[in-house]
Amino acid sequence: MNLKANNISFSYTKKRPILKDVSLSLKSNEIIGLMGDSGSGKSTLCKILSGHISHYSGDVTLDDKKIPDKDFYPVQLIFQHPEKTMNPKWKMEKVLNESWNPPQDLKNTFGLKDSWLTRWPNELSGGELQRFSILRALNPKTKFIIADEISTMLDAVTQVQIWEALINYCRANNIGILAVSHDEELLEVLCDDILKFDEINNL
Repeated sequence: MNLKANNISFSYTKKRPILKDVSLSLKSNEIIGLMGDSGSGKSTLCKILSGHISHYSGDVTLDDKKIPDKDFYPVQLIFQHPEKTMNPKWKMEKVLNESWNPPQDLKNTFGLKDSWLTRWPNELSGGELQRFSILRALNPKTKFIIADEISTMLDAVTQVQIWEALINYCRANNIGILAVSHDEELLEVLCDDILKFDEINNL
């Protein structure tokens, strides 16, 4: 399967575009890194690829077909700040099951403790919440993961654990990953190839 962004342009204001004719391609057996400066538009592109922003020029396709808006969106975005993506009035079991109910062995792989399921989001750390975010994104219908600075708030040991578990699962299930980070050394370890954002954004 192939995820393509074709000539994507987007502007928050009429005066200054943040994306102009951006194109990239990602296969389901690839891990591609994307790096660039803060404020350059990387996160905006991530939101467009994953269906969170729908008003833009250009198109995003899966195997050259437009991605349907209904049902489950097969391109899942994992945000840098998981606490901003969760309903604070839901306990964590409901937060997780909103997407799917992962098997126990997968919860164990990502270090998710059963005792966390009965807690509120504000009772867990950023690293604990990020494990929920990743598991939510690994719904069986997911074909691609967009990982936007997902480990910057984590300590070095947790970073390794999270990325190893995510990559192993995606490799085994033929899920492609676009890994966005400022950390070039991290991307060199994780990725099959690295794209420089300023080289694909034609501003």
